[in-house]
Amino acid sequence: MRLATLHNGKPDGELVVVSDDGARYLAAPGLTLLSAIENWADAAPVLERLSGLLAQGQGGALDPARIIAPMPRSWQWLDGSAFNQHGELMQVAFHLPPVPTDRPLMYQGLSDRFYAPTANVPFNDPALGIDFEGEFGIIVDAVPMGVSVEEAASHIKLIVQINDWSLRAVAPVEMKTGFGWVQAKPPCGMAPFAVTPDVLGDQWRDGRVCADLFVEWNGAQFGLVNGEEMAWSFPQLVAHAARTRDLVAGTIIGSGTVSNAGYATRGSACISERRAIEMIADGSATTAFMAYGDRVRMEARLADGSTPFGMIDQTVVQA
Repeated sequence: MRLATLHNGKPDGELVVVSDDGARYLAAPGLTLLSAIENWADAAPVLERLSGLLAQGQGGALDPARIIAPMPRSWQWLDGSAFNQHGELMQVAFHLPPVPTDRPLMYQGLSDRFYAPTANVPFNDPALGIDFEGEFGIIVDAVPMGVSVEEAASHIKLIVQINDWSLRAVAPVEMKTGFGWVQAKPPCGMAPFAVTPDVLGDQWRDGRVCADLFVEWNGAQFGLVNGEEMAWSFPQLVAHAARTRDLVAGTIIGSGTVSNAGYATRGSACISERRAIEMIADGSATTAFMAYGDRVRMEARLADGSTPFGMIDQTVVQA
């Protein structure tokens, strides 16, 4: 099942169910994605029925211009850093020592808005090191404190694709304070469609999105990375987040930047990684961060060529 949210002048928009080809939709009257996930046991059968009608050819033409983030805002956004290769390259990029921990890395970020997939994204100073970060995420229903990894898997209801915008000149300053990020992490962007795990077939495996993530910057391919190399699975990230507290329904948890050990051929899902690779190879970074007018496109691709989440296509503009 594939879900989207259409702009209707209200903060949470209008929830719709979308056909497999992304061309048609049926509205879910009275529901937003946030209200649906808060009452998933009741909402899911309604949404599945609409999905069945779409499979029979019903539904109106979907206008891409009306699509906003599938969950335009939520109660909580928690982002992990579950790819070891990304962590190692960031240590090079920012001259940081390894983090001595046997637990997943995770921070709590801004969740009062998620940018639409085709939004112009405003920044007030390109000297702050504007960077994109391609990642996958999951949306859970209500998760009890102390949930086990095995139980956590059953709370994952939807999967999303995310562009976690970052300001790289600010991040190391905030990291050194020990209090985490505020200024370095503006709102994220989100691809058009949230999908149930079954949409990914066998590429939802071991609690990971084992699909390629295509990244393009200003018309040139930047990376084609795969989500299978997560050191921590999504159920493990859920259990970690819920160790000492309940997770409210609608909590979104990110994988962190998708990154592969074979970056020499795979490329990267963020600029900072490429800069680290340049430092390793040449002694210094030569790739600049983003400027006004720069455009980034991201799209997850399954083995059959399908694109379950749709395309993120965002442009950096002056605030």
